[in-house]
Amino acid sequence: MSPSVIIALGSNDKGAWPDISALLDAAVHDLESAGLGDVRRSRWWRSAAWPDPTDPPFLNGVAQGAWAGTALELMTTLSGIEARFGRERSVKNAPRMLDLDLIDFSGQVLNLPDLILPHPRAVDRVFVMGPLAEIDPDWRDPVSGRPVTALVETARVGRDAVPLDR
Repeated sequence: MSPSVIIALGSNDKGAWPDISALLDAAVHDLESAGLGDVRRSRWWRSAAWPDPTDPPFLNGVAQGAWAGTALELMTTLSGIEARFGRERSVKNAPRMLDLDLIDFSGQVLNLPDLILPHPRAVDRVFVMGPLAEIDPDWRDPVSGRPVTALVETARVGRDAVPLDR
């Protein structure tokens, strides 16, 4: 059985795409092409940029699926997809074409130099917990054991996040 993984997607720079929704849809397609199976995804959620709300607003969402490889292999795959979409890492929290974060890998708790699982800041982000609650309302944070529905209520970052209609 392949591990169940949760990946957060986000962008606030559409680049050459018609809009950010189209860019994120294409990123989900690339995840599937790279081997993520049985993919379910949330609606896209809009929120102000953080920590600088004068930057363009973000669209975020979550994809959940099955991955046959290791967590580190998935991280390499996510970095490759970001690069193909033109992701450039400049200053922290700068506007970005595509951000892919590995949120959970079958409930593993890891603290490696290149990978911390679950993602250490995900539970404090409404724009991650809200979309995750849409597609997996039974998910629990592997560290605290708290359900995603409670985490949506206590998350502090992105309190303005709202889902868009599909």
